[in-house]
Amino acid sequence: MSSMSLHGKVALVTGGAQGIGRAVVEHLLENGAKVALVDLNQSVGEECKSDLDGQFGEDNCIFIQCDVTNAGKLKEAFQNTVKKFGRLDIVINNAGINNEKNWEKTIEVNLTSVIQGTYLALEHMSKEHGKEGGVIINVSSMAAFLHSPHQPVYTATKHGVIGFSRAIADASEQGNYGVRINTLCPAFVDTQLLRTVEHEETMGKFVKYKDEFKQRMDKYGILKRNAANHNR
Repeated sequence: MSSMSLHGKVALVTGGAQGIGRAVVEHLLENGAKVALVDLNQSVGEECKSDLDGQFGEDNCIFIQCDVTNAGKLKEAFQNTVKKFGRLDIVINNAGINNEKNWEKTIEVNLTSVIQGTYLALEHMSKEHGKEGGVIINVSSMAAFLHSPHQPVYTATKHGVIGFSRAIADASEQGNYGVRINTLCPAFVDTQLLRTVEHEETMGKFVKYKDEFKQRMDKYGILKRNAANHNR
């Protein structure tokens, strides 16, 4: 998106208080958008909001504490965004975790919440519902293309995000929803999520493959950017 196309737009970003999500939020604000910053972590979200207020002004960003796996709370986050800013133009379903030990939670966060967030976005943006259209970006991962033994469920969820996004994009085109749906597939980015691969409490029995994972990081490299390093 160009800065001109972002000026005056309203965006909602899940997982927006740190890592890739925060970098996205900052880019949106820098280019004139208003943003609903949605995140599970109350303290990190409030600190992020305070930092952003200092840079971009208090009226351009709101923080909404929300567990994206709670369908009712996620729906409220969308409603509160529209109530505050009067419209919704961009939704970025970015919230994600990497937990092979509690793999059910990984599916809920990485895939189910993306599906739920996409349907909510369509309700608030689709021409089918009398709205003006918009853009949805669902965050997948390079893991969708490069499977590895250390994170089978994470890989499955990221495959699912791509498959779902392609199918719903076709539905949007054929139904004339006026909503463009894309998928972002980052490689290795220096965030807190990346470091979970070293811990048994998140990777379970698959932690034994962490050395192979590190070899992949050495091969492909790790993206480091100040905005992506806002991890608490």
